[in-house]
Amino acid sequence: MAMQAFKSEEQSQLQLVEREEIDDEEDLFEAIDKLTAHGINAGDVKKLQDAGIYTCNGLMMQTKKSLTGIKGLSEAKVDKICEAAEKIVNFGYITGSDALLKRKAVVRITTGSQALDELLGGGVETSAITEAFGEFRSGKTQLAHTLCVSTQLPVNMRGGNGKVAYIDTEGTFRPDRIVPIAERFGMDPGAVLDNIIYARAYTYEHQYNLLLGLAAKMAEEPFRLLIVDSVIALFRVDFTGRGELADRQQKLAQMLSRLTKIAEEFNVAVYMTNQVIADPGGGVFISDPKKPAGGHVLAHASTIRLMFRKGKGEQRVCKVFDAPNLPEAEAISFPLNLTYSVIIMT
Repeated sequence: MAMQAFKSEEQSQLQLVEREEIDDEEDLFEAIDKLTAHGINAGDVKKLQDAGIYTCNGLMMQTKKSLTGIKGLSEAKVDKICEAAEKIVNFGYITGSDALLKRKAVVRITTGSQALDELLGGGVETSAITEAFGEFRSGKTQLAHTLCVSTQLPVNMRGGNGKVAYIDTEGTFRPDRIVPIAERFGMDPGAVLDNIIYARAYTYEHQYNLLLGLAAKMAEEPFRLLIVDSVIALFRVDFTGRGELADRQQKLAQMLSRLTKIAEEFNVAVYMTNQVIADPGGGVFISDPKKPAGGHVLAHASTIRLMFRKGKGEQRVCKVFDAPNLPEAEAISFPLNLTYSVIIMT
């Protein structure tokens, strides 16, 4: 199991494989610098990087309208840049067999709970957004802290062998909580903490800008997880009343689109927590009706939706609320500290 300590002191030191040494990831993305070999001016490449675009894959995920909005890039230049990028990256049709091969690049990161891993088909997926919603103290942030450590485990120990980016909107990240989790996994706490980059966001605009700045880091270093805890909190503060609801949902959609692109561009797992709101239409037979915040915009952006709720004592229950390849209505119960003693619920 992942919790077993490594046999020697050298093994307990976290060794992340550098990007250049990963043979399986050579085709993960193409650096934006390669455009210069196809006739694009180095100055224009620098303008793209200043706008947070560091890969050709990421470039192809942008609309021409957004690219022409970059200072110094005319429509003619953008057309030339896109033509060059299309020669480097294939964004057209592929066969189902090729799509299956691409799916083999997906890494499933252990949650630290065997039953929770089984519920998720092996763990939290890369190239996907996993949303966890529930009331306060239902285990969402605790799982985030555990993933900060388990992501750094070697792949053969069901980890991701990668670094972690943590965007905190509610001030809930506690580095001291990482230490005992790292020790449980037999890892050096100092090395684990050094491989987590952390940012505290105070406005929804700040939150979005932090996402833009991640591209530069992920293009150079082996990241495997991005945590946003929570994704909705600042939107609920910065936008108030029904009059601002449409604007809020539009800005939220842009944020979620950015998260989706990061997940697929760099093959990282995105784990975001969400809050719940009262559901007046929940029905008279539901004693405490609640639903996830963010509406349809957030629901459609999430690949996998997990519902967390409190159980008896320190027990917490997780249920697959929505997922494209996982069965619904199957729940498990696990202790709040995410140890390995788990109970399958029926």
